[in-house]
Amino acid sequence: MTQDELKQAVARAAIEYVPDGEIIGVGTGSTANFFIDELGKIKGRVKGAVASSEATAARLKSHGIPVLDLNEVDSMSVYIDGADEITPQGAMIKGGGAALTREKIVASVARKFVCIADGSKLVDMLGAFPLPIEVIPMAQAAVARKLKSFGGEPRLRMKDGKPVMTDNACMIIDLVGLKIANPAELEAQINSIPGVVTVGLFAHRGADVGLLGTAEGVKKLNF
Repeated sequence: MTQDELKQAVARAAIEYVPDGEIIGVGTGSTANFFIDELGKIKGRVKGAVASSEATAARLKSHGIPVLDLNEVDSMSVYIDGADEITPQGAMIKGGGAALTREKIVASVARKFVCIADGSKLVDMLGAFPLPIEVIPMAQAAVARKLKSFGGEPRLRMKDGKPVMTDNACMIIDLVGLKIANPAELEAQINSIPGVVTVGLFAHRGADVGLLGTAEGVKKLNF
């Protein structure tokens, strides 16, 4: 199976976690896009969705799924999103799509986090994937200097010769070359740096369920 076929398989499997008549949270990225396409097939069953990015909101709307502002929502039963890496304990690196802050906010409101990914994203230790950190633009150089103390190489994320800007008008620093033995501790340490909006470590609030696409089928992990 191709990587896209594995993503499609977990996207279909995630539909069983969508409750009838409720509002759900939806993540950002290629795997989340496959889920949105599956959600569009049952859109009459859901009240609406809270999107973690402008791109996700646009895709949801293209399927006729109502998109709600998080400020209008008191609680959500489930948040469904992908991951760049996930451990057997449910800790994740997210932010390859530069939506980490809104993803973390929406996930914090949901009672359950269902992570959908192809099986290659399951790792024993986080860090092979560069760790994204969203930063206030005026602080990017100062934050980068402080990030060096964690042992990785901070790189400002660029596209077409310009810094990548998030939906929050902030920048992304990718911290390359880490081996993250204690993701919850590192999450707290990086989040405490002035100028950091948030780090793409989801350890304090990790996944509750993992659906991983493999050649043998969808593997379910409970954390």
